[in-house]
Amino acid sequence: MKVGILAGGLGSRLAEETEVRPKPMVEIGEMPILWHLMKYYDHFGFNDFVVALGYKGDYIKRWFSDYARLGGHLRVDVGVGAVSSLEDDERPDWRVDLIETGQDTATGGRIKRLAPYLGEGTCMVTWGDGLSTVDLNDLVAFHRSHGRLATLTAARPPARFGHLEFEGDKIVEFTEKPQTGEGWINGAFFVFEPQVFDYIDGDDTQFEKEPLERLAADGELMAYRHYDFWQCMDTIRDKKRLEELWATKPPWKVW
Repeated sequence: MKVGILAGGLGSRLAEETEVRPKPMVEIGEMPILWHLMKYYDHFGFNDFVVALGYKGDYIKRWFSDYARLGGHLRVDVGVGAVSSLEDDERPDWRVDLIETGQDTATGGRIKRLAPYLGEGTCMVTWGDGLSTVDLNDLVAFHRSHGRLATLTAARPPARFGHLEFEGDKIVEFTEKPQTGEGWINGAFFVFEPQVFDYIDGDDTQFEKEPLERLAADGELMAYRHYDFWQCMDTIRDKKRLEELWATKPPWKVW
């Protein structure tokens, strides 16, 4: 099953990082968040990726090209000018199609432009700037069980501030940055049938608006509820949070 990843947005709220690179290439622990995301999918057996490029797409092309040629252990035969990988090379066995989807194309338009590369069967799609501990095999099984066209992972984002519980004026519980107890959001990590692409009109379509609204109205959109870790990287604060987790015990590092 192929995995489409949207990696073409401007990332304007991370401007100090994204002036020189696209947001999915902002690093967490010296590796791009896109790499972390792909390592997570690979852990569940999904290693055939189609990446939608846009803003600074050449940066992503160069990174993957260098990663494929120069990552891991190398043997250099100086006499003949040959470079090869050693047998104990730990680079992942990924196939990555890097598809130009336009500088200003909206999310729905990018997804539709990926359609010819995602195959004719069920596929997965996500954004290139979020990490989670969603069980991807369970997600796919849930999607197959209900028979609808689309499954959206519903997540509860971390609260921005600490949570307090009182007895009178006495604080009886303080929890730093808990998951919010109420309210579900679109956590991406989608599973689609090919007919979903018919709900997208063109490049200017925001997938989060009309296509999802129409799928819901037609009874073709189901929610897979994820109660555990989920974190996007929209701001510098989010980036620092992910870096703190990576330096201690990152919940998404299952490989």
